[in-house]
Amino acid sequence: MSTVEYISAPSDSLTTKLENRTAQIGVIGLGYVGLPLVLLFSEQDFSITGFDIDAKKIDVIDRGGSYIVRIPETEIRAAKNKGFTATSDYSKIANMDAIIICVPTPLNDHHEPDLSFIAATAEAIAPHLRPGQLVVLESTTYPGTTEELLIPILEKNPLGLKAARGDEDPKQSFYVAFSPEREDPGNDTVARCDIPKVVGGLNPQATELGRQMYGTIFHRTVPVSTPAAAEMTKLLENIYRCVNIALVNELKLLCLRMGIDIWEVIGAASTKPFGFQPFYPGPGLGGHCIPIDPFYLSWKAKEYDFHTRFIELAGEINLNMPYHVVASTATALNRERKSLNGANVLILGVAYKRDIDDLRESPSLTIIELLQKEGAKVSYNDPFFEYVGRGRKYNLEMKNTPLDNLQQYDAVIIVTDHSSYDYAGIVKEAKLVVDTRNATKGIQSPKIVRC
Repeated sequence: MSTVEYISAPSDSLTTKLENRTAQIGVIGLGYVGLPLVLLFSEQDFSITGFDIDAKKIDVIDRGGSYIVRIPETEIRAAKNKGFTATSDYSKIANMDAIIICVPTPLNDHHEPDLSFIAATAEAIAPHLRPGQLVVLESTTYPGTTEELLIPILEKNPLGLKAARGDEDPKQSFYVAFSPEREDPGNDTVARCDIPKVVGGLNPQATELGRQMYGTIFHRTVPVSTPAAAEMTKLLENIYRCVNIALVNELKLLCLRMGIDIWEVIGAASTKPFGFQPFYPGPGLGGHCIPIDPFYLSWKAKEYDFHTRFIELAGEINLNMPYHVVASTATALNRERKSLNGANVLILGVAYKRDIDDLRESPSLTIIELLQKEGAKVSYNDPFFEYVGRGRKYNLEMKNTPLDNLQQYDAVIIVTDHSSYDYAGIVKEAKLVVDTRNATKGIQSPKIVRC
């Protein structure tokens, strides 16, 4: 924990409002991070306003619906009954006491940070800033974003307010902090409120206000000395996972050549009660954080004439896994005297992770495109997606295919191991099954190729 000294009440007005649950809190970006955050504040009886530029999301919420599978409509309606409203009208920012930014931070086609959503959000906030407001960025990004990008845009506000860096007059300033999101879609073992919340403010007052605000919905807050320290914390968490997943992915490739079952090896190693944490191989990385965060830090490191070789190697290994899946499929088809060119292939699962409705950076999308480039006729099945259209990095325009008549496919590739699939039945009916997730563990069949 930081040794920074925190004062008890940096802003009597906001502190009192937080204690009394009368603070008006605005959450910008009602996606996989922002909407769950809204619900946490609503459960604690705060008046919440959600901001989003997507009119479809606003309409769904207005009707009391949900567009995220793991969030039932009953939770949305309960929040609305407590005053939760959604809007695309950023002028209402002026009514907020605290503003939390949860917008996407993807990579562009050159694997460089795309901070356009943060910049656009800051530009939308600035005209409506008022003294004493707290602005917190939660979007994952490289160290320095809060101070180098967000704050300069916010300080262009018409009132001439400045971000508090010391003991500025509260009537002439606003407070800024960074607090990394720690959402884990599909994780039902840890309640959101039990996940410690890291907060790093531009000054001690901002950190304390952030700690007080998040302390109303999380059981533990962890203050750090600066926004950059909080930004780096998030990157460390996800790079740690990225590097270890790359390690087991590389070991999987070696084990395949050596005729060793990597899953058996990981299971055995996991019995060690100290010094080992299991990570599991797969067809590639998905989600918004793990596939992206290493590249954010590598990009920023170049500014300091520093080459993050270890991190970049891990990213390279993970990026190559979809190519390994396609190559393994081609080899398996060759053994059956069939060519990948012209083969009829079914992809099982397009979500990046089991039992969630999230396509972000999913390796399935890359695998589909690679198969299509090789001339394969590709279909997909996923219980969470009736249609896959166009995204930032894909343009598939495909409809969900029913799981029947599997004999029509030359190969069925398990990319996402949804729990609703009957794997024994799939193996029995299919001609060839390429398993990238060890979903067919315990099933013995010459039809199965584990890769």
